[in-house]
Amino acid sequence: MSRLEAKKPSICSREPLTGGRAGASLAALRGLVASCYGPAGRLKQLHNGRGGPVATTSRSAALLAGLPVSHPVLKVLTAAVRSHVACFSDAGLFTAILCCNLVENVQRLGLTPTTVIRLNKHLLSLCTRYLKSEVCACRIPVDFGSTQILLSLVRSILTSKPACMLIAKEIDHISTLILRAFLLTIPENAQEHVILGKSIIVPLKGQRVIDSAVLPGILIEVSEVQLKKILPIKKSDSFKVAVFCVSLSGDLSDTGEGTLLVSYGVSLENAALDQLFNLGKQLVSDHVDLVLCQKVIHPSLKQFLRTHQIIAVDRIGVSLMEPLSKVTGTRPIGSLGSISPSSYGTVKDLCIAKFGCKHFFHLIPNKTTVCSLLLCNRNDTAWDELKLTCQTALHALQLTVKEPYVLLGGGCTETHLVAYIRHKTRNEPESILRDERCSQTELQLVTEAFCSALESLAGSLEHDGGEVLTDGKYGHFWSVQANLPSAVNWPDLPSRCGCGLYSSQEELSWSFLRSARHPFPPQTCLSPEAKGSADTLTLDCFTAKLSGLQVAVETASLILDLSCVIEDTN
Repeated sequence: MSRLEAKKPSICSREPLTGGRAGASLAALRGLVASCYGPAGRLKQLHNGRGGPVATTSRSAALLAGLPVSHPVLKVLTAAVRSHVACFSDAGLFTAILCCNLVENVQRLGLTPTTVIRLNKHLLSLCTRYLKSEVCACRIPVDFGSTQILLSLVRSILTSKPACMLIAKEIDHISTLILRAFLLTIPENAQEHVILGKSIIVPLKGQRVIDSAVLPGILIEVSEVQLKKILPIKKSDSFKVAVFCVSLSGDLSDTGEGTLLVSYGVSLENAALDQLFNLGKQLVSDHVDLVLCQKVIHPSLKQFLRTHQIIAVDRIGVSLMEPLSKVTGTRPIGSLGSISPSSYGTVKDLCIAKFGCKHFFHLIPNKTTVCSLLLCNRNDTAWDELKLTCQTALHALQLTVKEPYVLLGGGCTETHLVAYIRHKTRNEPESILRDERCSQTELQLVTEAFCSALESLAGSLEHDGGEVLTDGKYGHFWSVQANLPSAVNWPDLPSRCGCGLYSSQEELSWSFLRSARHPFPPQTCLSPEAKGSADTLTLDCFTAKLSGLQVAVETASLILDLSCVIEDTN
């Protein structure tokens, strides 16, 4: 087919960061994501002009997915952040804000991109080495013999998502349920290499949040019509289960563009039914108690199984196939031929459960590594946000198993890192100058831009016009209300720092964030107070935040290194 119009040549743009459009786009994106950051972040409504659902959220994944981005620099940035969130579920806003800050700050320096990239890479390695070291004062080891730190981590994640519309009592309840659901996925006899189970979130909208619950096993929603056809369940030591991932409706599979040859006098419907009944007879002879089908079961086969005291449940859906494999201990059956005895599984118990106006078929496994989190909320929008937040919290707990540490939240890790980097580069610059082949002035300029980006990130937590302070001992983040009188007694203002670890009653000196201050060595090695006040701390996922820091710096370096962008306009 010939083209209706001539192909247009690609557009080549040099120095994509030098134009005013790039700066304005970066500033707009930074303002958008920074306004959503933290527990007091402002919510955004996402909708399109054609109608459809309206989402109220402050999550980076939803914001960036619904944001039409045209500038090449922003495409690189948003793609990097979305990729990070897809892997770690958390710290998306952190990554986006820090990356924007780094690019904007470095643009004002007038240094060559090569020098900036080298020094930023060195400062990043300085941060990561410190955060992974035993002397790090903003990292707490997780003791799995206690639930305090894990519960604080989950509570911090829930608190950071205001669109969930939860009050303090509800946050505590959901946090406990999430932690309980996670612990149920850990095998009882866990070895060195742990294979975690699965937590299934079951929706129950329009109910009180406090009615949410965690149950071992799987809840399969059934209609009242299906419920009436399910036989009374007889008590037994265990129940034999057959799980099918193919349709048992008797329909012919799609032949595509091929031709199906049928012998004269042969009825396809009768042949399909005969095959189903032969399958049913084998299930009866193998003493199966329960048949579960991902797709549809033919009514005649259902009736046949019912007359032989076999419970049949269909339309389960593909999402429950993997959990059903874990619960029953077998793989789903994928054919209608003869079934091997090893293809059957077992469950410990079956029962009917009712929550709100919904009925469920409850499968209780012999060994619990699969559980159902019955999640309630008042409306659809709040429930959708709560579901995604619970998934983020569960993922953060899984990451904590791999790396059993958490970071102090509430802006304290960022401001502490700033104090550490400034002191390190000011007092031990020789090795950096020798390794990176740069001047003292270049090092100071890039260090200040890097630290300013972290400070601006921490300052984004304040949305109500308050003042942000840092102390001269720990380098932590402190927030106070705006327009204070000059004769104010500083220790009486901020009761605790952003993470909740330290109190203002200590003898501390404060200064405003981003104000000129002589570099000082922040106290390293975490205070013993951390363990005693763990239940009141604001915490961040160590793995997600460390990855976010790396992605932000590396993406900023990639953007700064862009010299030419080629766009296909066809």
